Amino acid sequence: MRRVVVTGLGAITPVGNSVGEFWESIRQEKIGFAPITRFDAGEYRCRLAAEVKDFDSGLYMDKKAARRMELFCQYAVAAAGEAIQDAGLDMETEDAWKVGCAIGSGIGSLQAMEREHGRLLEKGPSRIAPLFVPLMISNMAAGNVSIRYGLKGKSLNVVTACATGTNSIGEAFRAVQYGDADVMLAGGTEGAVTPMGIAGFTALTALSDSTDPERCSIPFDKDRSGFVMGEGAGIVVLEELEHARSRGAHIYAEVLGYGCTSDAYHITSPSEDGAGAARAMLNALEDSGIKPEQLTYLNAHGTATHHNDLFETRAVKLAFGEHAYHLKINSTKSMIGHLLGAAGAVEFIACVKQLQEGFIHRTVGLQESEEELDLNYCRESFREEVPYALSNSLGFGGHNASLLIGHLR
Repeated sequence: MRRVVVTGLGAITPVGNSVGEFWESIRQEKIGFAPITRFDAGEYRCRLAAEVKDFDSGLYMDKKAARRMELFCQYAVAAAGEAIQDAGLDMETEDAWKVGCAIGSGIGSLQAMEREHGRLLEKGPSRIAPLFVPLMISNMAAGNVSIRYGLKGKSLNVVTACATGTNSIGEAFRAVQYGDADVMLAGGTEGAVTPMGIAGFTALTALSDSTDPERCSIPFDKDRSGFVMGEGAGIVVLEELEHARSRGAHIYAEVLGYGCTSDAYHITSPSEDGAGAARAMLNALEDSGIKPEQLTYLNAHGTATHHNDLFETRAVKLAFGEHAYHLKINSTKSMIGHLLGAAGAVEFIACVKQLQEGFIHRTVGLQESEEELDLNYCRESFREEVPYALSNSLGFGGHNASLLIGHLR
């Protein structure tokens, strides 16, 4: 079984349109929440979102290519380009059949659906845009990245709702580990701040209706009221260790373990005892050979919904027992909101940077937790060595995924 390392990072986020900008914002505890600008949300209960700011598709593709991509695909292509450049990957010297991608989107393009549905009602079925379907479907993020950068290997679109980004990286890890590819671009992307997106999640009572950017996304806080919709993309380059060494690539971290399970419980709520998420974490640890007591840091799914934060806490306690109280647990969503299919991938990048710099960011906005939420959710940041990082993602439908990374040993 082959070893897999991270050699490139790329990100488009609500707090920065590159990994450097994103990470500097996280270090400075900047939040990406503001009134929705994509449409008039005056009549909506939820009026805040974590939108990507100042994104210019022309920096990453020509106008013709941009017109053939919806926003979620544009984000993916932009983040993938940064990751490829960061990795120093030269496709002219690579075997393109051994370079693939696993890039998912939880939703695809709601913009295309809304636009073409309006056209259908107003002008009839013969006036639907010819490219409506390829613009809308979620696999086109992986498709457009592979086309744009000449990746001819395994191409996957993993769709597991809010666990999409983590599962995508996990499946890419397996592809490299078992020899299906030497290099995989992996991650998630989303651009669903639309009338249907906001109204739909509001109807589920999943979104915060706070109008205060400082108190709208507050994971593990007793006053939490739901998540804030975010958007963007996170893409990483995963590479077989010796392949990376042979070309002198910079190695950020090693991917050590991957675990995923299903709650088999409810279409939106996690299992109340946390058993499914706990098993995913333990599977990732077992896959890596790392003992639970060796872990000191966990990046939580941490959405700021009542059920998620409570049941994820129960899952951590179930998986780690008394050691749960020795873990430092934070939620990157406290600054960037919930990027849905991109969330796990951007949070994976945050884990890589925290591992690299020996810095654990604060869960911004967290003031006071309720009685059962009694773990260390990082009310302050910490400067300390981070030997391993475990990242959790939990998706509607009961999808649980965990990834474990560490320094190259």
